[in-house]
Amino acid sequence: MNRFIAKSLAANLGGQRVRSRCLCGAAAAAGASSSIRGPNHGQEGQCSGTGVAQYDVAVVGGGMVGMAFACSLASMPLTKNLNIAIIDSNPALVNGIRINKEDPPDPRVSTITPATISMFRDIGAWQYLQQYRHAYFDKMQVWDYTGLGYTRYHARDVDKDSLGCVVENKVLQSSLLLCIQNADIQKKIFPSRLVSMSLNPGLKSKRMDGISPEISRGDLTKLQLNDGTCLYAKLVVGADGSKSQVRELAGFKTTGWNYSQNAIICTVEHASENRCAWQRFLPAGPIALLPVGDNFSNIVWTMNPKEALDRKSMTEADFVKTVNHALDHGFGPHPTSSLLGNGNFFSWFRAGVVTSGDGGFEIPPKVLKLASERMVFPLSLRHANDYVSKHVALIGDAAHTVHPLAGQGVNLGFGDAFALSRVIGEAIAVGMDIGEVSLLKKYEAERKPANIAMMAILDGFQKAYSVDFGPLNILRAAGLHAANYISPLKRRIISYASGEQRLPLFS
Repeated sequence: MNRFIAKSLAANLGGQRVRSRCLCGAAAAAGASSSIRGPNHGQEGQCSGTGVAQYDVAVVGGGMVGMAFACSLASMPLTKNLNIAIIDSNPALVNGIRINKEDPPDPRVSTITPATISMFRDIGAWQYLQQYRHAYFDKMQVWDYTGLGYTRYHARDVDKDSLGCVVENKVLQSSLLLCIQNADIQKKIFPSRLVSMSLNPGLKSKRMDGISPEISRGDLTKLQLNDGTCLYAKLVVGADGSKSQVRELAGFKTTGWNYSQNAIICTVEHASENRCAWQRFLPAGPIALLPVGDNFSNIVWTMNPKEALDRKSMTEADFVKTVNHALDHGFGPHPTSSLLGNGNFFSWFRAGVVTSGDGGFEIPPKVLKLASERMVFPLSLRHANDYVSKHVALIGDAAHTVHPLAGQGVNLGFGDAFALSRVIGEAIAVGMDIGEVSLLKKYEAERKPANIAMMAILDGFQKAYSVDFGPLNILRAAGLHAANYISPLKRRIISYASGEQRLPLFS
């Protein structure tokens, strides 16, 4: 759908590594100390304390993806003997995350796929999440403001109980924090911020039982924090978000662009519980209505920056009115099946094609009132040309950021976390250095194509629905109707979006 981004991002699968300023540069190769300082390098100096703290893995960023990675290491027999440092200045990681179950849902939520749910169960985090509010949904409806097309997905189309689950970010974070706190693994949380990294710090690694023998100098990375603390690690994992300090210090270059769009998010309340995920494509961008439990839903509404600021500042009553207008008949009529003959148009697809009954178009539940503040943030696409260098790996938003229209960003990050932990386990099984670049490239080779494919699809949808042009509108409607009526296609789309199938959809 969008050949340009596919080519642009696919080019990063090779060729661009030469241009990256990695930690394993000429200075490191020569045996000298290679130091890379951050923008606050004036805070650097002598390390505080008397001992030298050494870790197998230093995770920079204790957010959802970084914590999921740590929990995954703690859950596997081959990696549970590792010694882990988690570096994040968020005081909640030390003091705990307080969640009042009586409060309305926070507007910052994530839609996690069945594949992610399965991985959360495997690492032992799901048991903690279940104690808090979360909302499964078994239906999803997607439609176009032109009234020409729509599609409905149901969990029964793929013999599942649900299509996904919407969870507040603070609930995900708290569940993962409880998981790592109760895990039988050596770990320490540093409530500080990374300011510099250097290779070849002139120190030998001590022996760590079951991990590796004594390692010569150059096989540890030195990290200095803003409070003067220094530590050493065999592998540094950047899980510190879209403005990653690890990515900057390690010299990884990125490809991407800013969208001329902002997203406004908030929690709203209905008269009754919502069990369906709704998404309507409007002229300025999609609006999504996601169930978050009880009678609450989450709004994610994409629009141009001026509109976002206007809607953020309007009165609650006016905002609720514009939301209901956008989810109902605003900008265009309700879609019907008449354009393409109730699915009979697709009878040519192949002999014996099975069509899917959809139960007809439904109008989303009315929003009664706001239940949270309205928050606005800009949208962009970014992709690191490389995910790894010697002793360094990027996961989550540090490696890639995507458009939120399908809620896939955090699921890609969790996929990175679980893949990297698995590769580390395979390395330990054969006695490899977990910071060796040839090993880390296995993680990159697994995750980069999958991430690029999803990014290209999401960017393609964003661009395709940014143009109001008659013939293109009909093509979009045909695509929605095809997804609605051709059962094999519908099942494969659901499986791909659920994280259970990779491209190509037909193989």
